This record gives sequence, structure tokens and C-alpha cells, in this order.
Amino acid sequence: MSKILFVMTGADHWTLADGTEHPTGFWAEEFVVPFEKLKGAGYDIVVATPGGVVPSVDKGSLAPEVNDGQETADHRARVIATSTELNNPVELAKVDLADYVAVFYPGGHGPMEDLAVDADSGRLLTAVLASGKPLAVVCHAPAALLAAEGEDGANPFAGYTLTGFTNAEETQAGLADKARWLLQDRLVELGADFREADPWTPNVVVDRTLITGQNPASSAGVAEELLKTLG
Repeated sequence: MSKILFVMTGADHWTLADGTEHPTGFWAEEFVVPFEKLKGAGYDIVVATPGGVVPSVDKGSLAPEVNDGQETADHRARVIATSTELNNPVELAKVDLADYVAVFYPGGHGPMEDLAVDADSGRLLTAVLASGKPLAVVCHAPAALLAAEGEDGANPFAGYTLTGFTNAEETQAGLADKARWLLQDRLVELGADFREADPWTPNVVVDRTLITGQNPASSAGVAEELLKTLG
């Protein structure tokens, strides 16, 4: 059975500009929707995190108002609680890319805390890009791209067309003025061609083997695009 690697944050907080810790982790929809779509298509999922810690869900992402109601929120909470893959992650540093046909990064604010500066994740992302295997990244998870570095010292994602959680969305979420840095700004600074759609609307951008989604609503589209790429 072909395997897809889910690289997920190990952080349960995001350190804000004033030093306070904002409770977070991964965003439920961004894990559950792609997880179910990809498993339903016959792929095995392996979850990897820094240090092999069990990922923490952002409790705010289980609220009914961000899940189309209580029923969907309850379903996603059950998937997270019962997923063998999620609750038995492997250590990111020990991942062998050769074992996987694709790599997927769910978001949430957690990646802003750890994956944005994680050298193991950065090396993996550089290797995925060089391998030609599909790489799918959603919402805040493109923060992980900041840690990638090629042999020439440059970021290999410079020049790629992509998207991610926008400044406008961070502002509407009430955290833009509290953040140490904003994802859209940093992706533009590294030399990416950032494509922004209206806040909270699905937006999937594909450039070569890189598939990116702007926000939680883009999770399903990213997973569907990944399945098309895998054939």
C-alpha cells in the first residue's frame, strides 16, 4: 500500500510578540478532511512530528461555528481521538522520504512556532522538492517552507507560486497585531509569488509539484488536487 506522510506541528502554543503563549496546535479540519479523503482513496497515512510528540489539536478548531455545526465538530473530534496514525506519530528526524509517495503539511498556528524553524522539516521539504514527489501544504503550514535551504544556501521555494493564510485573515482572526511576524509577509520576503483570494474562501494554488491552500476551507481542494496528481 502506498504511504503519504503527514508532517504536523508538535507545538501546543504560539508565542506572540509580547512573549505570551497563545494556545494552539493543528487545525482540526486541515487534518481530518485530507486524512479521510486520502485514506478513503486507499493510501496509508503516517504522521510525523518533531520529537515524535503526539500533536495537539487547537481546541478552537473544534467549535461548531468553524465546523458547519455541532455534528461535524463532533465527528472531527472523534476522528482525532481515535486515529491510530495521529496518536502514534513517528519522529520527524528519522523519516525516510523513499518510503512515501507524497508529503502533506496540515496547518494551524502551531507550525508558526516550531516547523518554521525546524531544521529536520526544512531538510525534508528541500528533499521532497528535489525528488519530484507531490508536496501539499495548507493554511499556516507554509511557515515550514521558511526553514528550507538548498545546497547554495538559498530557499528552494523562492520563485514558486503559492498561497497560505493571508494578512487579511490573520487580521480578521484578531491576531495580526499581536504576532511577531505574519506568514504572508515572510513568504513574499523569501521570494514566493503569493496568490491571495478573498478571506476564508477556498483557494488552491498549484506550481509544479507544490500544492498550497490558503485556509481551512481549502483543505478539501488541496487533498483532491493531491489525489489528481498521484493519479
